Amino acid sequence: MSSLITVRPEGLYCEPGNFYVDPWQAVETALVTHAHADHAHAGSSRYVATQVSAEVFKKRLGTHIRFEGVQYGEKLKFGDTWVSFHAAGHVLGSAQVRIEHKDEVWVISGDYKRNADPTTEPFEVVACDTFITEATFGLPIYHWQTGPETVQQIYQWWQSDRDRASILFCYAFGKAQRVLAELAQLTERPVYVHGAIETLNEIYRAQGVAMLPTIPTADMPRDYAYAGDLVLSPPSGHRSTWMKRFKQPQTAFASGWMAVRGARRRRGYERGFVLSDHADWPGLIETILQTGAQTVYVTHGQNEVLARYLRETYQLKALPLKTLFEGEGDI
Repeated sequence: MSSLITVRPEGLYCEPGNFYVDPWQAVETALVTHAHADHAHAGSSRYVATQVSAEVFKKRLGTHIRFEGVQYGEKLKFGDTWVSFHAAGHVLGSAQVRIEHKDEVWVISGDYKRNADPTTEPFEVVACDTFITEATFGLPIYHWQTGPETVQQIYQWWQSDRDRASILFCYAFGKAQRVLAELAQLTERPVYVHGAIETLNEIYRAQGVAMLPTIPTADMPRDYAYAGDLVLSPPSGHRSTWMKRFKQPQTAFASGWMAVRGARRRRGYERGFVLSDHADWPGLIETILQTGAQTVYVTHGQNEVLARYLRETYQLKALPLKTLFEGEGDI
């Protein structure tokens, strides 16, 4: 890689600006694309991220952190560089980081998606010379339907059983709120939620995101039957003591991984719904080409496959880049 961005043990480092982007260890200055745990690590002296994501960062890393919120598109001076944050369409407040130094522009995408999502700002294409892209779903088998199409399937599944609880497992930050917002176009019925989801719902609502009304399961009597009700839970709730309050519920999981044959059965769910907050294969290709970048570094997922495809099909300088952007289930 050039001298603008280098890989250090702490993460991706910009020497002319003296900062890291999404470091995986504690550093002095961390520019963070979003607050999922595989991108936002505790212990840094200074965090810079979008202002709209401030409360999520404080919820996850503690109110004591030194947090500096910026607006999308706002230009900041770091050393000899100019930096700005641009919408990534992944979750509330998620961003790409644009770094300009002399006549060179790099964009570090973080996680992103191209499908419309009523809970987050739409992805912004940012022209650059070098693009660092994720490749979580970087295989041609991954093609997403729209959010409304998939959530319509979830709604029909929920309505199919009026005698039992319908428990949908989905990630607490981003996915749950997207489901609740899309369902608001189909019904006004309240949805019951695990406490880990409700705390983030409050943050989304404070930012003006319209969702179905939710009721924490902790507020309900232990003998409440949940007959015909929809319940949202993070994957950690599956097979936990929290599940004991439900009598023989029907279960499902919402994730991009549900596009893989057998993934639902291996994870122990009755149904799977393909709903991801990452770009699918066409979205990855479209995005990379739209940036105009001639050099592409591919990280987080199927980096070898996507890099080879970009080299062979579009003659781009595309190379896999090993990072630690793995782990949190934000898929």
